[in-house]
Amino acid sequence: MKAVLCKQFGPPESLVVEELPSPTAGAGEVVVSVKAASLNFPDVLIIQNKYQFKPPLPFTPGSELAGVVKEVGEGVRGYKQGDRVIAFTTYGAFAEEVKVEAARLVPIPEGMDFNSAAAFLLTYGTSDHALRDRGALKAGETLLVLGAAGGVGLAAIEIGKAMGARVIACASSADKLEVCKRHGADACINYATEDMREKIKELTGAKGADVVYDAVGGPYTEPALRSTAWRGRLLVVGFAAGEIPKIPLNLTLLKGCSIVGVFWGDFARREPKQFAESIGQLGKWFREGKLKPHVSQTFPLAQAADALKLMAARKVKGKVVLTVGG
Repeated sequence: MKAVLCKQFGPPESLVVEELPSPTAGAGEVVVSVKAASLNFPDVLIIQNKYQFKPPLPFTPGSELAGVVKEVGEGVRGYKQGDRVIAFTTYGAFAEEVKVEAARLVPIPEGMDFNSAAAFLLTYGTSDHALRDRGALKAGETLLVLGAAGGVGLAAIEIGKAMGARVIACASSADKLEVCKRHGADACINYATEDMREKIKELTGAKGADVVYDAVGGPYTEPALRSTAWRGRLLVVGFAAGEIPKIPLNLTLLKGCSIVGVFWGDFARREPKQFAESIGQLGKWFREGKLKPHVSQTFPLAQAADALKLMAARKVKGKVVLTVGG
């Protein structure tokens, strides 16, 4: 079977595609024939040795896939050959076949195609955990989404609307904001051309945002925190801008606000019951038509490096998917 390999840490163009032996399922494991695998920003970081998890070389990148169960290992319950599944892996997804722990599988919701399924779990799971659990977003509150045209950003918009919030989307271009509007954003801010703080003040009647969803970091976090309402919650989701911001802690005192960390991967591992509830809610919203994964581009597996270059250049709207099996 073919797989993308990172043999030395570096930019996307350093990746190669090679033929490898097919994996075999051990106890508690499942082998999945991959149909589609989506890109997430950590995939860009992990191949450059800039991610918190550092796999030994050589390794296959990719953290999210959809496909069909090929083989079930000893002791696995609830899955059988032929089942359509989503799998979340820290790495290893950019391959024709992937071995994964059965605990890292979820069934594909009824009516969802493989490309959408590959683009679903990490983004919507992260955003649901962030907004419902960590942010305690309530109906009628104002949600501000930074990096709103990315995968987790669009998921946050849709989940925010499903929860009854007013959503303000922030992105760096007019075409990105147009995508945000199509996914339900009530108002938009172009933070490349507009004064974000002034615009937030205008859009909220000087009250500020109740919840800030921040997957960007860099120069945008502090002005967003300064623009929160009393008892606001700033959700630390990621640092796509590259820089981890340093925050004056007096702002939390003056605002009576909270800075809340969001680590979906550990949440899924540490709190399986809550994780299962989250997946159930996301499936319900999908069936109701409230969640619509946005796959902006697809690439064949052999062009994984080109897809990752787009991600690294922050030119992706929604999700990019590698199509693998027929």
